[in-house]
Amino acid sequence: MWTFLVHHYRLKPGAQQGQRAPAFAYRRSQLVRPQKWGKGPFSGALICGEGVGPVLFLDWAEGGEVYDCRDYGCGCGWLYEYEPGDPMGRPWPTPLIQIAANSEDQTANVYSALQPMIELGPLAELIPDTGDTRINLPGGGRIDPVTSRARTRLGQRVTFVVQDETGLWTVASGMVQVAETQRRGLAGMGGRSIETTNAWDPSEDSVAQRTAEARVKDIYRDHKLADPRLQYTLKSDRRKIHRAVYGDSAGRGGWVDLDAIEGEAAELIEKDIAQAERFFGNRITAGVGTWLERPIWDLRAAPRDVGNKPRVVLGFDGSDVDDWTGFRAETLDGYQFTPTYGPDNRPTIWNPAEWDGQVPRLEVEAAMDELMTRYEVLRVYADPPYWETEIDTWADRYGEQRVVRWYSNRVVQMHAACERLLTDVTKKDSTFRHDGCEVTGAHVANARKAARTSGRYVLRKASVAQKIDLAVVSVLAHEAAGDAIKAGLAQVKKRSYVYSGG
Repeated sequence: MWTFLVHHYRLKPGAQQGQRAPAFAYRRSQLVRPQKWGKGPFSGALICGEGVGPVLFLDWAEGGEVYDCRDYGCGCGWLYEYEPGDPMGRPWPTPLIQIAANSEDQTANVYSALQPMIELGPLAELIPDTGDTRINLPGGGRIDPVTSRARTRLGQRVTFVVQDETGLWTVASGMVQVAETQRRGLAGMGGRSIETTNAWDPSEDSVAQRTAEARVKDIYRDHKLADPRLQYTLKSDRRKIHRAVYGDSAGRGGWVDLDAIEGEAAELIEKDIAQAERFFGNRITAGVGTWLERPIWDLRAAPRDVGNKPRVVLGFDGSDVDDWTGFRAETLDGYQFTPTYGPDNRPTIWNPAEWDGQVPRLEVEAAMDELMTRYEVLRVYADPPYWETEIDTWADRYGEQRVVRWYSNRVVQMHAACERLLTDVTKKDSTFRHDGCEVTGAHVANARKAARTSGRYVLRKASVAQKIDLAVVSVLAHEAAGDAIKAGLAQVKKRSYVYSGG
């Protein structure tokens, strides 16, 4: 909890006097922990601070300045004298705080912990009005529990929001709109928010998942995980997982009894192992049909410099207006990465939504030309649908032996290629490594097995909104690398010289 607090309230070294949200390193934060870890009471403590504490940046101290609670209506007499260079704080003049969840019962997880904190603690005199539906704060501020039904409250210009159990916030429940509406309100006031949640089902495209996969850098994400190689179905491994994810809450002086957690988890495993892993193991698990677990894929991340004009193969999968288009490269010693191109070194990944709704084919063409120049490309495995003309052009330009039309809709071949990459990622002592590309990691996590005849499978999306294109590209790149090695292309041919006597 202290670690989360330190990061959530971390200031930028260049914070300016009077700045609100822009003074902090993180605009918002996400905390992912298992059930009974203490997310509700922890959120209540944060709300107390945001309600009456010096949580806004005032300025950098020159030394000798004093924070005195009495200046803000508190009679406890607490004083703090700042040292030179200390960040000085001040409370919100009129805090408006919301506790948001998908149901009133869910908001009670935080609200029922917050009420006795105030009523039975040192804030009782400062915050005397604690009702069952709202808490009035000094200076006209307020703390409100809200759900998707509280339309009039959701549009308010809030200063702090706790969004609870965002792993359950989906488009269908109306909670994605709630999250976006609250963030707009926070932006107007320079306020910030936190999400607290159990691990989520990656097939549901929840707010929690969107936050975890967002590419922006100003979100602090705290998701405690155990070694992904531990198997949740094994009791001995399960104990190690629980010990890791519950941490100090189950240590000496903690409030979590791991024996009780084990009993609940063991019973739930009989009916729904995926749910047990999410609730108690803190793992992002979809259950039946998962192709490759994201934590296992992430274990192979080891970014490195590939050097000048390395020998590589490329995988390519293209779309037009919905799915994504991309290249992945792989060296013949088993390092896979997303190349960059152009003057801005953009990754070779194109989301149509970022390009006026359609993949920018001229950009893809420019990237292909640059990759073929920058690297010694031995083979390109390209999936033709929607890109037949371009791939024909590439084959004519760079050679039919280098640019290979590789159809991912061939069940036998695609199954074998998926199994090759899966095996090389998960096997013990594997030498396969990758660059940790976040988009590729998300697409790998979204991929599910779609059953076909003779015990085979191909890859499908977990849901319509969850893309898998870069996972397919990774499969093609790895298959190209294996085939190139089999063809003897890993051996660098020695040059022969003929000397003539003088």
